Amino acid sequence: MYAIIATGGKQYKVSEGDIITIEKLGVEADEKVTFDQVLAVSGDELKVGEPTVAGATVEATVIKEGRAKKVIVYKYKRKSGYHKKNGHRQAFTQVKIDKINA
Repeated sequence: MYAIIATGGKQYKVSEGDIITIEKLGVEADEKVTFDQVLAVSGDELKVGEPTVAGATVEATVIKEGRAKKVIVYKYKRKSGYHKKNGHRQAFTQVKIDKINA
């Protein structure tokens, strides 16, 4: 059984027991999170929502929050002496999918 959920502007295909990394939620570790934007659920048959499946939720537990590895952004224009170096670390939340309620 799997479900497709939407969170943080992205869509994720999840099953029970999966550990996924999503956009930061701002929730402490070991807390429960419920995703109610379930776009599709596959059990015996596939249920596709319009846009979401009515009454379907996905329960998850937050494992940790953190920041990803640094991505270097380097801008350069030749012949003008323009150099600009910048870095970015994206914040994330890692969750474990506990239960899919369909």
